[in-house]
Amino acid sequence: MAELVHFVHQSLDGYIEGPDGEFDWPVMGPEMSEDSRALGEHADAFLYGRVTWDMMSGFWPHAERYSDDPHDLAFAPTWRDKPKIVVSRTLDKADWNTRVVDDAGKIADIKAAGENLILFGGSALAADLTRHRLIDEYRVFVHPVVLGGGKPAFPAPLGRLGLALVESRVLDSQAVLLRYRRT
Repeated sequence: MAELVHFVHQSLDGYIEGPDGEFDWPVMGPEMSEDSRALGEHADAFLYGRVTWDMMSGFWPHAERYSDDPHDLAFAPTWRDKPKIVVSRTLDKADWNTRVVDDAGKIADIKAAGENLILFGGSALAADLTRHRLIDEYRVFVHPVVLGGGKPAFPAPLGRLGLALVESRVLDSQAVLLRYRRT
């Protein structure tokens, strides 16, 4: 069976968004950018929940208009070319080489068909996929910021899940990558 990796940026205090929904605090340095690029090449498709999809599809199709950051400029063509899947009960269709599925349970069928997936962000979808034991690896980037509130990376009640640490390293002298695999 193919694998599903959950790729998430979080603050030291465990949030993926600040109290006002802000996501301006992760810094993509060269090492982190290379790590995410390599992971993206391994994936057959990128996976999103509806909220994250709205954010991504509002930026990446025309990232060159909004940013001159080297990571953004390098990743934008990959994002446009890579197949994408959005899990949503309210979205009927999406552009940019994207399939829409209406139930997270269908992700099991997609994995069984051999597609390696990367879930970017999306705490609600990640929690649902975790409950169904569909996430094989958690790739958590802990950034040196305390947000003091916001949207938690792993909302309760999720239940206990045994994980094995397979890698930890500092990237760009600022963020810590923690890679855990489901046991």
